[in-house]
Amino acid sequence: MSDFDLDLRTVEEHIDEELEIEGSIILDVLDGSTPAEEWLEAISKGNVLVLAVDGEVNELAAGFARDVKGSGGNLIHFRGFLLVTPPGVDVDTGRL
Repeated sequence: MSDFDLDLRTVEEHIDEELEIEGSIILDVLDGSTPAEEWLEAISKGNVLVLAVDGEVNELAAGFARDVKGSGGNLIHFRGFLLVTPPGVDVDTGRL
């Protein structure tokens, strides 16, 4: 046999570390009543926002969209909802 040495316990420990996700999924309405700073704070804490858009999405998201994008986050407008993710959380749109 070969001299290949695989320590599965060490691998499992690293996998667990890599998969630790902090934050929540926050469901809300994007209608202009919540200050942009509140959305930015939620994203900075690792939360994902799923916002039902009530109005013009570009106008309503203008106060935080640039900062989210600039920090490496994502904004996806899909079927009346705005999905906002923090850096490191990607949205796969390949099946749309």
